[in-house]
Amino acid sequence: MAPVGVSLRVRDDHVVIDNGILQLTLSNPEGLITGVRYNGVDNLLEVLNKEGNRGYWDMVWSEPQGSGIFDVIQGSHFEIIHEDENQVEVSFTRNWDPSLEGKLVPLNIDKRFIMLRGCSGFYTYVIYEHREGWPDFDLAETRVAFKLRKDKFCYMAIADNRQRFMPMPDDRMPNRSQQLAYPEAVLLTNPVNPDLKGEVDDKYQYSCEDKDIKVHGWISFDPSIGFWQITPSDEFRSGGPVKQNLTSHVGPTTLAMFLSAHYSGEDLVPKFRNGEYWKKVFGPVFIYLNSTMDGADPQLLWDDAKRQTLIEVESWPYEFPVSEDFPKCDQRGSVSGRLLVRDKFIDEDDIIGDVAFVGLALPGEAGSWQRECKGYQFWTEADDKGNFTIANVRTGDYNLYAWISGFIGDYRLDVTVTITPGSQISLGDLVYEPPRDGPTLWEIGIPDRSAAEFFVPDPNPIYINNLYVNHPDRFRQYGLWERYADLYPDSDLIYSVGVSDYRKDWFFAHVTRKTKENSYQATTWQIKFRVDSVNQTGAYKLRVALASATLSELQVRINDATINPPHFTTRLLGRDNSIARHGIHGLYWLFNIDVQSAWLIQGDNTIYLTQTRSSSPFQGIMYDYIRMEGPPINKVDK
Repeated sequence: MAPVGVSLRVRDDHVVIDNGILQLTLSNPEGLITGVRYNGVDNLLEVLNKEGNRGYWDMVWSEPQGSGIFDVIQGSHFEIIHEDENQVEVSFTRNWDPSLEGKLVPLNIDKRFIMLRGCSGFYTYVIYEHREGWPDFDLAETRVAFKLRKDKFCYMAIADNRQRFMPMPDDRMPNRSQQLAYPEAVLLTNPVNPDLKGEVDDKYQYSCEDKDIKVHGWISFDPSIGFWQITPSDEFRSGGPVKQNLTSHVGPTTLAMFLSAHYSGEDLVPKFRNGEYWKKVFGPVFIYLNSTMDGADPQLLWDDAKRQTLIEVESWPYEFPVSEDFPKCDQRGSVSGRLLVRDKFIDEDDIIGDVAFVGLALPGEAGSWQRECKGYQFWTEADDKGNFTIANVRTGDYNLYAWISGFIGDYRLDVTVTITPGSQISLGDLVYEPPRDGPTLWEIGIPDRSAAEFFVPDPNPIYINNLYVNHPDRFRQYGLWERYADLYPDSDLIYSVGVSDYRKDWFFAHVTRKTKENSYQATTWQIKFRVDSVNQTGAYKLRVALASATLSELQVRINDATINPPHFTTRLLGRDNSIARHGIHGLYWLFNIDVQSAWLIQGDNTIYLTQTRSSSPFQGIMYDYIRMEGPPINKVDK
């Protein structure tokens, strides 16, 4: 039978869109998602919550230097944008004027909802506009949130190997749990499901990199229903492909994150100043519903959601959104090329950039994409020959950026790439020359912007999340920062080049040490290495790449543990909080340190790495990679 057409019913206080598969109820004119009826269940959203706390767009904004204001966005005007039996699109707008200064964020906001014929779900997107001359403000976060029924949805899936039965929201209450080092983390002491007793629950244990946040959600077993949030494109997210964001967590809650300072800090909070004009479309994202026979394997619902995700990704950019602010395929362009790496100390020939991330973002310096948070970004991965194509790019001016696992630093093409409708730009061969002065004397780690290759300890047995036992993401266990003091109670880490193994002997995070007095102290790590003969006429170079920093200062001293000032300091840097939030990286930093030959001695040498800031257990850094280079080799002309 042909699918039932889409119908729209408008009432004084609500709007109902129905396509015979599901029924979506939105408050009028606020545009809050108050009901999702599907497969015989009157409402998949939490009926015990007030209507304003079931499904909604929200944001956190502030005036400059002001406190953050949490705003569940409520429209003041409802409009039908498109209505026929194949598609309904509706709009809920809230416009700003000077009388609202200090009361509402200075944005015109247009929330859209779309339902298609024969489609088991609905789409939503939003358009934000800050007009020229309007007041300054900061936008710390914006997202869509869904609060599902706790009596139905108990099983969460965010990846093939990250699925589990979850605690109830009641389990996080004081009579059933013990708060740990911060409010998001609790130890379950008396959970409704006794099998979960002794486990830790923390929403940050379920974060993902943006490139991997395509589909996640929840499963109900009675009846057998899946509720999935599908994000088909990263173009409207900030911070590049490895920016980390929240997904789903106890509630049952499902989020579509668009802007956040998680795993980055203030660097990824867009700040609008001097009345600048700005407009951006976030989404559309797809809320997909599926079902099976009761008692069926929940894996069937997850596998079906993944198949639907592929369909959504292949359909991007969607043709059906009515807004002119969302350009269709023929209004976009593409860029292609091949990326090579030139490092003569590794290979005389150019090296294929076959594991490169290549992207377009607003013009800036090399690496600026990871802190860019106002425009659109378009990323792809090069193939095994280094070839790349970035398709479906919005019109505008961009720089092309790249970074390559196995090499330090960032590539930027030193020309502006201008995309026009239908343009197909071929850049040919591009060559990245990573920072390099001389031959590698020794190195620690892998230059991949992550600390995952280093030693990640087992968690304290009283702080376990069973999902991450014997799991590749073992770094997501709670409290690993405290394990450093367990391993090094009285002295600090010493790494001997040529003897030590960074996979076993280099702790994943350079953290503070907790003392018996419950205070924290700075820690100094040592790298011991031999120099058979010091070149007195050439300069050495120490490359230190950081995968994360939180209110830290790294001081470097060479063969003198007490010299002051140190030979090098980063000064205070970083606010990404990745140690506390179980991320194995935050933002990337690269420091290129000149090492005078007079600082080195023939024979045994020691580099002292001190993280000096020590008022909190979460102050620290994660190293990505460290390399000592010898002086440049002068080749004699033949």
